[in-house]
Amino acid sequence: MAIRNFWSMAAAAVGFRLLLVLFGEDLHLASRPEVSTPLTSIRRLAEGYWLKQASMSPYSGLLDIMIIYIADFIAAMLIRATGRRLQIARNISLKSLELTEAVSNSVNVSAGDIASLIYLWNPWALVTCVGSCTSPIENLMVVIMIYGACSRLAPLAAFGYVMATHLSLYPAILIVPIILLLGYGPDAPPTKVFRLKSSNASKTDVSDNDKSSSSRDVQQFLWKPVFHFILWMLFWTFYVLLLSSIVLNKVGGLQEMFEKYFFAEVFDFFRSFFLIVFNMNIVFMVLPLAIRLKHRPCFLAFVYTAIVAILKSYPSVGDSALYLGLLGLFANELAEMQFTFFLFFGYIGVSLLSPVMHNLWIWRGTGNANFYFATGLAYTCLQTVLVVESVSSMIKHDRKLRLLVTA
Repeated sequence: MAIRNFWSMAAAAVGFRLLLVLFGEDLHLASRPEVSTPLTSIRRLAEGYWLKQASMSPYSGLLDIMIIYIADFIAAMLIRATGRRLQIARNISLKSLELTEAVSNSVNVSAGDIASLIYLWNPWALVTCVGSCTSPIENLMVVIMIYGACSRLAPLAAFGYVMATHLSLYPAILIVPIILLLGYGPDAPPTKVFRLKSSNASKTDVSDNDKSSSSRDVQQFLWKPVFHFILWMLFWTFYVLLLSSIVLNKVGGLQEMFEKYFFAEVFDFFRSFFLIVFNMNIVFMVLPLAIRLKHRPCFLAFVYTAIVAILKSYPSVGDSALYLGLLGLFANELAEMQFTFFLFFGYIGVSLLSPVMHNLWIWRGTGNANFYFATGLAYTCLQTVLVVESVSSMIKHDRKLRLLVTA
């Protein structure tokens, strides 16, 4: 069921963004560490760096802001289109399992519209748009990659993947759900559910045509879109490297982060150890989640983006805006998710306390770094609970489908 006033609500979000861009200069969001980090500051852009060297403010004028503004809106529309494709795939799967009536009695809303509105009206997406940082552009490239893979458009998916990994190294782990999306297609119930349906159909002595149609419901992995994706990825990689003249040791700004910030407080002989541990925490989670959620690659991409937002160096609210928007794509499957009240008000509380604690520490001098650290720790715990509960709710949903098939 689509949202009736979607376009009016989307237009209101666009207008509200424009008002904040025009009249929100006194908020000084560009200097907030939660919004604009050294890796996402607009000063990292070549043009912004040139303007700064010429003693001109890169934040003056509306050109850079309008690019970020347009990227934010396009990302929301692509999230909506991705939700439409996931909804079509969901309806086809439920129809093949003869569960349309059983599931339609519960929540059945347009997940694409919900996800798009969540992204447009998310306060963190609003502040990143006003805060003059490159997070909306990075989010757009990730969304382009997911939309291209969900639509099985290999050139578009490869372009989004190359550009996302060029802007930041962390989206490289999304290669796993992208290949699964290109090979298997959008999210579907586990293969075991389709096999149970076909076995039940064979026990009831159905015709041969029904048996063959049930067996065809189990999706086979297609290698052709994957090969096309790899070829286009190599092409776009060569093109981007040729245009930007990138050097390998500056991918994603990680080298800069480690040299100028992290290792200023540790001994140099710990360098290799921290380089491995600091980033391998993300890599260790890739394979187990891919094995468990291989039948839902789009949801797997959401989980990966959420984990990256938790464990990446220099996290920002723009990372949370992306995975919260993607979370709305699974509104039907996660309808019975627990602790939603706690998570909702927990996010609000942390968002309000973070600038207060930072002000007490830096400007007032009445607090210390532990005040701000406690807020960040609570924020990380909330994100961890959200990821764990969303994964467990999706597994429970798949288990519910299996019970309905065997009933």
